[in-house]
Amino acid sequence: MLVRVLTNVVATRYVLPLREGGSLPGLVEADDLGMYVVKFIGAGQGRKTLVAEIVSGELGRALGLPIPELVLVEFDAVIGRSEPDSEVQELLKASDGLNLGMDFLPGALGFDPLAFEVDREFAGRVLWFDALTGNVDRSWRNPNMLVWHGSPYLIDHGATLIFHHNWAGADRFVQRAYDASDHVLMGGSPDLAGADAALAPLVDEETLRRVVGLVPEEWLVDEPGFASVEQVREAYVDHLLRRVADRSWLPEVEG
Repeated sequence: MLVRVLTNVVATRYVLPLREGGSLPGLVEADDLGMYVVKFIGAGQGRKTLVAEIVSGELGRALGLPIPELVLVEFDAVIGRSEPDSEVQELLKASDGLNLGMDFLPGALGFDPLAFEVDREFAGRVLWFDALTGNVDRSWRNPNMLVWHGSPYLIDHGATLIFHHNWAGADRFVQRAYDASDHVLMGGSPDLAGADAALAPLVDEETLRRVVGLVPEEWLVDEPGFASVEQVREAYVDHLLRRVADRSWLPEVEG
């Protein structure tokens, strides 16, 4: 089996801040001539947001969901010294080193469920994935979906895996029910039963180890309650395996 790795790129130009996100992501050009939306390690949410982006984003990709390519971005804070906004300057200074980038989709539009129709299968699979990862940020107010070349893409998974903000109490999240009442795709009659049958078998130990293994070691060090980075990785794998085995968290969907 081919082992996936995240591409490493070096930022060569800080283009502009993207103020739609609370964490002040920025548009950055890299040495591969690609443009990336970068989430910075120095943002207030910290490194666990970036860990969640990788674990959930790459798990979603393994489940066949459309998620823009993720890369690791080496950022030299000197690049952003011409940025006039003092808040952004402080963020860039605090983000020297390794950060996370998502492939920029030029011309993409924000997803509007009233203007863009998705089929029941897709709606069900997105809802199932969000329920598994506990995504609290895919509401009709803030869909965190884009439409690019006529196809939907899922973005921004930093608000998933909230259990890792309190490992001591993580067990109670294994069976925690998912509230789908605000989910942006609930109006699309999601086929959740079909999604469960198709996707649950794919979330196995091998897949989870591969996905969690993509997280840079430096983002997992010094985690309270763990003696090593490998123990932290094992904790993510164990939690998600137990959650997918239980599935009492599945929301009720009519039809």
